[in-house]
Amino acid sequence: MLSVTVNSLKTFPSFNHTTTSTTTFLSSTSFLNPHPSPLPRPKPSSPKPISATIIPSSSSQQQQQQVYQPFRPPPSPIPSKFRSLDANGRLEILANRLGLWFEYAPLIPSLTQEGFTPPTIEEITGISGVEQNRLVVAAQVRDSLVQSNTDPEIVSEFDLGGSELLYEIRLLSVQQRAAAARFIVENKLDAEGAQDLARSMKDFPRRRTEKGWESFDYASAGDCLGFMYFRQGREHKNPSEPRTAALEQALKVAQTDKAKKVILKELEGESEDKEEEDVAVGVRVPVVRLKFGEVAESTKVVILPVCRAEEKDKEVMEAPWECTGEGELGVMVAEKGWKRWVVLPGWEPVVSLGKGGVVVSFSDARVLPWKVNRWYQEEPILVVADRSKREVEADDGFYLAAVDGEGLGFKVVRGSALTAAGVEECLGTVVLIVRPPRHETDDQLSEEDWE
Repeated sequence: MLSVTVNSLKTFPSFNHTTTSTTTFLSSTSFLNPHPSPLPRPKPSSPKPISATIIPSSSSQQQQQQVYQPFRPPPSPIPSKFRSLDANGRLEILANRLGLWFEYAPLIPSLTQEGFTPPTIEEITGISGVEQNRLVVAAQVRDSLVQSNTDPEIVSEFDLGGSELLYEIRLLSVQQRAAAARFIVENKLDAEGAQDLARSMKDFPRRRTEKGWESFDYASAGDCLGFMYFRQGREHKNPSEPRTAALEQALKVAQTDKAKKVILKELEGESEDKEEEDVAVGVRVPVVRLKFGEVAESTKVVILPVCRAEEKDKEVMEAPWECTGEGELGVMVAEKGWKRWVVLPGWEPVVSLGKGGVVVSFSDARVLPWKVNRWYQEEPILVVADRSKREVEADDGFYLAAVDGEGLGFKVVRGSALTAAGVEECLGTVVLIVRPPRHETDDQLSEEDWE
């Protein structure tokens, strides 16, 4: 009887209990205690956990069994005349170049999706991996021209051997591609010319701060290319044959009257920078590019405090004046604490500083008084100055000075400019300019590069 009653309690499916079940429980258990204590209202027992197993569908099991494959873009629509071909038929089309290049180019990604690798396709068809990529990308560029309603006559000009040209404008927007394609056709540019055009159109917005930029139209492909040649022309010495050739090329490709007027003015020598060429040879400041690992390989280094160009001019004078090595291990000790330091190789101008050396970091090299039209550089630089030499002694020297009238920030000024302004004392004499390391090599500044 007891076991039956217990079993009946275990079968409660929910928290709602009836009075009948409670009465049954009391009557069935009263014989166990002749004087039972009042029992509290029975509480529902906690539901027992239910274990369940989710049986995945057959489709999800198949997905888990598939080997991970890297993402590949969807293939271009295969022309209708090639859709019925199997893999061998498509390989034969590619091997024999049957059709126009943009017709058989979509066959390449379709074969890739079926497991053919670029080396395999190259071995069978003779089309190198580089050419495969060029054909596929150029076909996609051509499709974008067609979809943007570009003049069909312009698009048809690329039907024969146009993959190299269209490949070069792949990084442009759809609107820019249409303008670039028209310019390529009208001016009969080759692949190198198309590459220069695409670069000039992509680079044009970044050149906003350069002289003459506002006179060229960003919406004109010819003006973008003309501005690139215009900049290149101004990078050469005036007068010189390379300068004249670049400006004449700019005049040839420019499309707006405003741009042509600026180029003509530069050709005629009416540029505001003409007087920069009449510079007497005098004090020259070395400009060096730091090499990767050069500090680590140096047998002698110099540690100098660094100030930011945006800080107040008093920061230069408050920076530590001396940092020396002490003890056998050469522990570096400064007269005071400082936030920023730089370690430079033991170059002669730096080693000979003695006390008073300081470095000012500029985020843009264009703040320096060298010929921006010749050495345009968007890169950070370090200006090393000697605070012990504050007198403006030479008109052709370069000095560290505070920004005029603000007391905030620094600039590098030529001695003649300070003399003309009646300034006899500056924050320090510039002794060295340090450019950041780069993997590619480039020429250092020559004596003619300073204003």
